[in-house]
Amino acid sequence: MLYIPRVRKYKKEIIKLLKIKNFDADLIIDELLDKDDARKKTQADLDSFLSESNKLSKDIGELYRNGKSDEAENLKLQSISIKEKTKLLQEKYSTLEKEINQILFKIPNIPHTNVTEGSSDKDNRIIKEVGSIPKLDKNAKPHWELAADYDIIDFELGNKITGAGFPVYKGKGAKLQRALITYFLDRNIDAGYQEYLPPYLVNEESGFGTGQLPKFEEDLYKVPSDNDLFLIPTAEVPLTNLFRNVIVKEFPIKCTAYTPCFRREAGSYGKDVRGLNRLHQFDKVEIVQIQHPEESYKALEKMVEYVCTILDELGLPYRIVQLCGGDLSFTSALTYDLEVYSAAQKKWLEVSSISNFEDYQSNRLKLRYKDDEGKSRLCHTLNGSALALPRILASLLENNQTSNGIIIPEVLHKYTDFDIID
Repeated sequence: MLYIPRVRKYKKEIIKLLKIKNFDADLIIDELLDKDDARKKTQADLDSFLSESNKLSKDIGELYRNGKSDEAENLKLQSISIKEKTKLLQEKYSTLEKEINQILFKIPNIPHTNVTEGSSDKDNRIIKEVGSIPKLDKNAKPHWELAADYDIIDFELGNKITGAGFPVYKGKGAKLQRALITYFLDRNIDAGYQEYLPPYLVNEESGFGTGQLPKFEEDLYKVPSDNDLFLIPTAEVPLTNLFRNVIVKEFPIKCTAYTPCFRREAGSYGKDVRGLNRLHQFDKVEIVQIQHPEESYKALEKMVEYVCTILDELGLPYRIVQLCGGDLSFTSALTYDLEVYSAAQKKWLEVSSISNFEDYQSNRLKLRYKDDEGKSRLCHTLNGSALALPRILASLLENNQTSNGIIIPEVLHKYTDFDIID
């Protein structure tokens, strides 16, 4: 969430930047700062009354020691009145704190100054395209038909067991999925990321820390219990929360993890959700960095370059897209999407989002470091997919189909122990 002293200092600039995200912040920021002024005044009044109460306590004790009980009793009455006023101020302060937080929860992260205006993915900026789009036979099939023909993914069986959006991988399909996960993890570890295997359920505080809660609760699968838990939408949530309430001693911190991801995707329907295009449960390998603020944008560019090398090795044509303000997530300051071309579907599919959240998550997480003067400062957090499995798998199946079978990229052979699905 936003840092109030910064909002107060750069109010006009922040309002202007938030308009790029199609968020009108004029009224809500005025309300925020008014509440903060009231909180400061309440705190000052509270401190004054507490100081007076402490002084009266000392005076009362001194009067009793000197045998002046009548005077002491009069001061006690004053003390009782002050304590009642103090209690009311404490309640007022708590109410203001809650109201301020509720306002902060509604305000998205400030977009970076390089983010352009726009309302949808049509306004995103294509940075570059890499690789040649394969020319398929006129009888080429989309991946959901290939999956049925080669008996490697069963969508109907998943529907029977759970529901739509929960496919069952079989035989070489399951092995290819496992091979991709292991390959992605090995590449990430070689690139300096430490592997974790985090829980797939998180508590409310973790969901709050990375920005999924409270705004996006309806998009999460909730598990009611004594302390409500949520199935993770991405490994970003548990990985970043490893460092909640931590003072970082050394930068950078680089983490990677494979997890299944769970998303309700309410309202998703139509041709764009067929097959593996949009699922309620899918596998993903994530990378997360905790960075010094002065290094975070260099790190973002390097993360994009790094994920591109994986796509290069897989031989998939792809493009780098910088998201416009209207397509930027609630918590992101700047995001690059990597999209691979699906030759059978004749469209680009997002396979990775790589984002810098600056200190938006860190302020929620109380994730800090000490500067050269020993003052606590907020870290920057970044994350990206390296990579999301469903659309990578879909593109591999579609782009590599031949009359003899589906060719497996050479880089995966040591993981699959087969070079073709036939």
